[in-house]
Amino acid sequence: MNLQRIAAMPLRQLYLYRGSAARVVPLFAWVTIDMVLWGFMTRFLGSLAHTSYRFVPALLGAVLFWDFMTRVMQGVTTAFFEDVWSRNFLNVFATPITMPEYISGLLSTSLATSLVGLAVMIAVATLAFGLNFASYGAMLVPFVLVLFLNGMALGVAAIAIVLRFGPAAEWFVWPIPALLAPFACVYYPLSTLPAPMQWLARLLPPSYVFEGMRAVVSGHHFNAELLTAAFVLAIAYILAAYWIFARVFRHAVQTGLIARYSAETVS
Repeated sequence: MNLQRIAAMPLRQLYLYRGSAARVVPLFAWVTIDMVLWGFMTRFLGSLAHTSYRFVPALLGAVLFWDFMTRVMQGVTTAFFEDVWSRNFLNVFATPITMPEYISGLLSTSLATSLVGLAVMIAVATLAFGLNFASYGAMLVPFVLVLFLNGMALGVAAIAIVLRFGPAAEWFVWPIPALLAPFACVYYPLSTLPAPMQWLARLLPPSYVFEGMRAVVSGHHFNAELLTAAFVLAIAYILAAYWIFARVFRHAVQTGLIARYSAETVS
């Protein structure tokens, strides 16, 4: 792969952000609103509780981590949608860029934009609500890494859906985090779910992260084997998502659908 062609993707996004406040504001506006809303909610719950349960690191931290994973996914999809909305997708592949380089460029763009959102969330949660990331100890890094990998997998799978079914299918993409949240056990333990839903939850890497986060915050031991399982699942999903995208892309090229991608729907 050519690193210069990969770097061209995030550079293109940088030029777009530099010239448009409408693109820059969403990088930090919505995450700030989430942190403020959930921050006051956790403060209220903490004032009602008469136990030693730590609502701020358990609940507000969960919101922060989940928003981070969502931003990673949206970083991939939004960079792809920029080509869709501007009818530029075919032009991109008229250049020497290859599909692996294109995907790598999207992931690089997602990394940059999601880190901006993460920095804003950390600042608001720490300064306004006293969230201490030392509560998570050394587990903070693997937790964030698993969520980042899972967000990348969701992003690549999402753009495969849109590439296959056309721009109108973008509305299948935005609800994905909301549909997964009940199974990811973001705000409550895995044991809260009915047994059939627990089986589905165990197929999602974030469920292991949030279970581990609550265990660490509560001072309990977290099984490292579960974290290993989360890593294996996340990597497997990335490979599966890339395989799906590659097949969809080949189908679009071989059938000529890619040349008609400016249409509202593709069939």
